[in-house]
Amino acid sequence: MSRPLVACVDFGSTFTKAALVERGTGRLVATADHPTTLATDVLDGWRACRDDLTAADPRAADAQVLACSSAGGGLRIAVVGNEALVTAEAGRRVALSSGGTVVAVLATADTGGLRDLTALRACDPDVVLLVGGTDGGEEDSLRTSATALAAGGWDLPVVVAGNAVVQPEVAATLADGGVPHVLAANVVPRIGVLAPEPARATVREVFLRHVIGGKQLSADPAFAALVRGATPDVVLSGVELLASLVGDVVVVDVGGATTDVHSCVEPDPEARDVVAQARAQRTVEGDLGMRWSAPTTVATDPGASPDLHAAARRRQAEPAYLPGSAADRADDERIATLAVTTALRRHAGRSQVVYDERGRVLVSSGRDLREVELVVGSGGALRHVDAATAKRVLAAAHTGGSADGWQLPEHPRVLVDHRYVLAAAGLLADDDPVTAAALLRTELTGAGTLTQWPRGPGSD
Repeated sequence: MSRPLVACVDFGSTFTKAALVERGTGRLVATADHPTTLATDVLDGWRACRDDLTAADPRAADAQVLACSSAGGGLRIAVVGNEALVTAEAGRRVALSSGGTVVAVLATADTGGLRDLTALRACDPDVVLLVGGTDGGEEDSLRTSATALAAGGWDLPVVVAGNAVVQPEVAATLADGGVPHVLAANVVPRIGVLAPEPARATVREVFLRHVIGGKQLSADPAFAALVRGATPDVVLSGVELLASLVGDVVVVDVGGATTDVHSCVEPDPEARDVVAQARAQRTVEGDLGMRWSAPTTVATDPGASPDLHAAARRRQAEPAYLPGSAADRADDERIATLAVTTALRRHAGRSQVVYDERGRVLVSSGRDLREVELVVGSGGALRHVDAATAKRVLAAAHTGGSADGWQLPEHPRVLVDHRYVLAAAGLLADDDPVTAAALLRTELTGAGTLTQWPRGPGSD
């Protein structure tokens, strides 16, 4: 008897991608993609993908559908916290791990409180993540921010994830002002502790209940029923599952407008960060990308030629631009390499020797990726090029870092997710973890049909 199939769909900002997976075995039966149909109804793109999947296997017509979405701009989160270096930074990290693009971080201690909502309205968020104070600690920032939101007639959802002691009072203030809100456990219950998961789950719930419908991407209520989360949140779930199978993992996803880095690494127990590192973390570099952000990507290289700057401007003006010559492909490779290099360095930070009153001191910043065992490249800039090009682009993930102190992976395996299975695995992780793990074992941990090469001492 044949096993049931499930269709895992990602409604992306540019393309809608679908993977047909066999339950139990994790076998990838077929894949399909179609330009995302924002001009009509996003389900039109899915129906085109379903037709292609059905042509490959007729059972696809009746398969269960699990979906994620970043169409229409995805999930835009504004963080309102107390101190820029503690609660606001913690809120920013939680927002990123929740699959959102952080459009603002407002530290109320720097401005004397959330005096008016002008800056908040200007960044046009879908959700406000309101944080502040440890449990039993500072209370005023959460109170005054809630009062400002209620008095200002704020009508978009607010996730309250600050001091648990004052949350009931804050909830009453927001309710009296007609502000839609949901409470979550404090993201910083104690100094030096980051607890992102409850707030992450709550933001996902808000995304599904309020944001998906509010984007008006489809007139069909079936769309909201299909979507399980924001695409970056779902991908991070896939990365976490992959890390449970192979150890520490880094995924770098090069897109047209942003370059995302997901990492799942065991935090250093000796680290004494003001805001603790979470095992799973994501950063989004909004100035690094292949098309819309190409000019700012090229600007990260002070030695970039005028021709490369011109090529970047052309790509920004024509986001659908496809390289047609060897020179065009070389320009794309250079832009992709700069995006990967810069995004990974920002995510990893560096370790440097400095001199102060204590003498010679080793100072580290960012996230130490040196022991990472697997680096996965994703995005069209890597999926649609030959293996040699992908290898050169991803060399930034593990070369040239140590001499300058960059905490990049030293000897990882490196591969490219050509068939885009991390999103599918993330969608299946809660619904069917056995199938999700089997899919990752087949397609990523065991090479499968993917570009893969080992990295070790002396390899080029």
